[in-house]
Amino acid sequence: MKTMTLQTPLKKSPAAWWKAQMKQAKKMWPLYVFLILPVVFTIIFNYIPIGGLLIAFKDYKPSMGILESPWNDFKHFKNLFASAGFWNAFRNTLFISLLKIGLGFPASIILALQFNEIRHQRFKKFGQAVSYLPTFMSWVVLSSIFYDLFAVDHGVVSQVIQSITGQTIDLYTSGPWFIAMLVFTHIWQSVGWNSVVYLAALSSVNPEIYEAADIDGAGRFKKAMCISLPSIMPVIVIMFILGLNSVMNAGYEQILSFYNPLVMKYSDIIDTYVYRMGIQEAQYAFSTAVGLFKNVISVILVFGTNAIVRRFSDNGIF
Repeated sequence: MKTMTLQTPLKKSPAAWWKAQMKQAKKMWPLYVFLILPVVFTIIFNYIPIGGLLIAFKDYKPSMGILESPWNDFKHFKNLFASAGFWNAFRNTLFISLLKIGLGFPASIILALQFNEIRHQRFKKFGQAVSYLPTFMSWVVLSSIFYDLFAVDHGVVSQVIQSITGQTIDLYTSGPWFIAMLVFTHIWQSVGWNSVVYLAALSSVNPEIYEAADIDGAGRFKKAMCISLPSIMPVIVIMFILGLNSVMNAGYEQILSFYNPLVMKYSDIIDTYVYRMGIQEAQYAFSTAVGLFKNVISVILVFGTNAIVRRFSDNGIF
């Protein structure tokens, strides 16, 4: 009686594998052509500038260039940690970022849950379009709009506050009120776009689960809390981990468009500090050291949070 033996498939030789890849690439050449511009853009603006980080460790002199400038024995980092202006910017960055994440992150989830409960499709699409619209507006334009709204002498919001409280509040000169305005405008501008990811995750939930909950007599709030929210929890965890990457980015364009010397003590963040040191005062090496420190903290936050999440659950980004 003959016995059957299983034969393992032969591995392709490197030449055969390369030939198969080239054959596949010829079929998909239009896609590779479309990739050329993004790849070139990424290399020029994301990878080549990495070499400039060397000036954070050197006494950089433009006349000598990056490679010929002498090493400085971490002088810029020592000055950085001894600078009161940097620590003020560091505290403001953490405070503003944590406020934006703490209030804006759940706001986008709540908005997505509310949109998911709307049954009238035209009204739902209209509401989504209205919530997305501010995302496509520049902070330069938005700062002009909000200045007209919050200005003390002619702002509509300021006049309403004055008529209710009898007091005049200048949001552009009062530090705490200025921070509140930054957080409010950030949430208003980003909440609609951030809810898109959660709406996409909610669309994959099996409708039969909701039907079973209807039979059991569950209301909309109960279904949102017991079905919708747990179903998108992995997405929420991933978005939270990625959101921590922006803890050290408190909104450079927004704050630079809004702030003024009267509230700089409260609103000066690391990015605006780098702008002043690097562009206005031409301390290129020192500002590079500040930016490098900020990026290192961001990487530690992302990897640390992901490790903590993976320790207690299966969710994570890597």
